[in-house]
Amino acid sequence: MRLTDIKNGASQEWQAAGYELPKFDIDTVREKTYREPTWVHFGAGNIFRAFPAAILQDILDSGKYDRGVIVAEGFDYKIIDKAYTPYDNLSLLVLLQSDGSIRKKVIASVTESLKADPEFENDWARLVEIMKNPSLQMISFTITEKGYSVSEKDLKNGLNPTLIMGKVTALLLERFQTGAYPLTVQSMDNCSHNGDKVKQAVVSYAKEWVAQGLVPAEFLAYVQNGEKVTYPWSMIDKITPRPDEKVQNMLKKDGFEDTETIITERHTYTAPFVNAEETEYLVIEDHYANGHPPLELGGVIYTDQQTVDKVEKMKVCTCLNPLHTAMSIFGCLLGYELISEEMKDEDLRGLITKIGYTEAMPVVVDPGVLKPEEFIGAVLERRLPNPFMPDAPQRIATDTSQKLSIRFGETIKGYIERGLN
Repeated sequence: MRLTDIKNGASQEWQAAGYELPKFDIDTVREKTYREPTWVHFGAGNIFRAFPAAILQDILDSGKYDRGVIVAEGFDYKIIDKAYTPYDNLSLLVLLQSDGSIRKKVIASVTESLKADPEFENDWARLVEIMKNPSLQMISFTITEKGYSVSEKDLKNGLNPTLIMGKVTALLLERFQTGAYPLTVQSMDNCSHNGDKVKQAVVSYAKEWVAQGLVPAEFLAYVQNGEKVTYPWSMIDKITPRPDEKVQNMLKKDGFEDTETIITERHTYTAPFVNAEETEYLVIEDHYANGHPPLELGGVIYTDQQTVDKVEKMKVCTCLNPLHTAMSIFGCLLGYELISEEMKDEDLRGLITKIGYTEAMPVVVDPGVLKPEEFIGAVLERRLPNPFMPDAPQRIATDTSQKLSIRFGETIKGYIERGLN
């Protein structure tokens, strides 16, 4: 069984092996999306296929929507060459469930995969064509917090930037010049106030280009004033580790052949399949300039900016990140290689249970749209103990930009503000 067989009517063998197949006509969705695109996503990594693309897959399966998502990669172009093109943009999502079972679902919601760089002339021309189309509603990102960085050197490159946010600004210029059509620029990265980070980067390029006399001042107003281009905040939460050998072996036993691990020259770890935890949350500020794909049909929560901020604080300051951080530090010191193994240690489990329930919950920020008690309960009872999740304390200890101040300092501030001991 190979992913490229999906469109050849080989469904009986797949279904007998427990694989969920697309319920929509793939070619019809691709043709509709090519003519009238609504969503381009920058960042072709594992989290995109495991979460945003999977949400859209469910919506397409329901028959309540008819367009897919176009993915663009602006950092590691080998992801497109090795993980998308050979498999006709199809992938396999393997959900690792806390009861020890797995759910296998073929993801066909990605209709095109493009390299976001003018060096690749055909792909760049297609991106420009998409950006000029009035039907486009949203461009989104999972490029990590580092992806929103801006350098003085790149700002001086004029209309030929090398960093991804400069390229995005150049594409926004194409849309502005065509008709100044409205658009939402949506971060889905796991960083606080992420919409502001995107806006700051885009506006930095636009200001510099205006100062250099390369673009009119109206372009700066287009991307800055919030009427035509918006930058909503979001909170995303889903653990998506690297492709795991145990998952590969399970798939091979099924007869699934597309199991090779791909390691690029830029040290990206990917595969034709993605393994991820079953629990997921995506909360987005409902501030869209041109509408958006109906992601609420797939479980996305749309709310106001203040509530998104509260959800972020609940997760980062109380219900997940402090527990993860404590486990990662002690896990490294004690020689553990899996979070799930740490959860079998009564002392470590007791430590994070006390950190969460006893110390942090008295000052937790309650966002209303998610209950803190249920969120932290899922973390302690299902997410961290999940034996199928190949997540390591070493990854958590090194893979974030902020640690002690945000994860524990806000709880201490909450105690001080409320006069608690």
